[in-house]
Amino acid sequence: MITLFEDYSLKNHNTFNVEAKARYFAECDNIPDLVHFLRHRPYNDLPVMVIGEGSNVLFKSDFHGLIIHSFIRGIDILQEDHTGITIRAGAGEKWDSFVEWAVGNQYGGIENLSLIPGSIGACPIQNIGAYGVEISEFIESVETINLQDGKSKTFTLTECGFGYRTSIFKTVLIGKIIITNVVFRLTKSPVLKTEYGTIRERLKNFKYVDISTLRNVIINIRREKLPDPAIIGNAGSFFKNPVISNEELRIILGRFPEIPNHPAEIAGFRKIPAAWLIEQCGWKGRRTGDAGTYPNQPLVLVNYGKATGKEILELADSIAEDVLKKFNIRLEFEVNVV
Repeated sequence: MITLFEDYSLKNHNTFNVEAKARYFAECDNIPDLVHFLRHRPYNDLPVMVIGEGSNVLFKSDFHGLIIHSFIRGIDILQEDHTGITIRAGAGEKWDSFVEWAVGNQYGGIENLSLIPGSIGACPIQNIGAYGVEISEFIESVETINLQDGKSKTFTLTECGFGYRTSIFKTVLIGKIIITNVVFRLTKSPVLKTEYGTIRERLKNFKYVDISTLRNVIINIRREKLPDPAIIGNAGSFFKNPVISNEELRIILGRFPEIPNHPAEIAGFRKIPAAWLIEQCGWKGRRTGDAGTYPNQPLVLVNYGKATGKEILELADSIAEDVLKKFNIRLEFEVNVV
């Protein structure tokens, strides 16, 4: 079924909880109706945007086009053997509900990605990651529909173009396709990844550790560090951790020998924690009106009540400018600004 609205409020469709409106807003819950709508839809001259849970978007103003909200549901087992299981999940399923389902059935791999807000359809776009795991490690394919002609196409893992917090869906295909289903391959013999942050230390309190234990520990850590979007408007990490060359790092270490750094996915490059850079510039816990950085995690920008998207964006720009001045490191947004 397709339901179409006009001058539709987006306040409940973005986790920043900012006021904005869409000129047209369409909701769909199945593929045949979506295809029919795309092939016969009016407003062909207007820009089109696809939205899920709105957990990684900042509206700086009204959207003068058509927003399509997909909530195609379903979790289907495609294949299972003694080593693992292949699952197709609808783009409209909530991400953490899927992780909970997988862990509850002892299907491992994605437990480190617990409590990340958003939908299944958003996870390949961002190549979501946390605590040493990226979702691209467990994706087999992504099923899509072209927004112009309604034709379907399945992207293999290689075709998805996954990188650090990015994919082909976030770059060359942005605004051109809608994700309908994602196919995952999970394991029945998971290798726990516990080396990140305080996970290993906290697991010492448990006599027996499995993926369920690890999920609960990660949930507790995230709740301590990160604000609940239902209480304080936010979209999680606003900035990517910058990746710089070894040569750039050598120069920076000459001025800031204490700067933390970690191996990047690319040889010859290092990853710098953006939160550390932001804190060193004095932004941790600062607030300008109702826009601010979260006291427990400066990487997270928050809306304390009535901040506009424009005000949050101005805050982000100010932070990035200060980091560039002090460290000569350019911060990139992880959140999509519309």
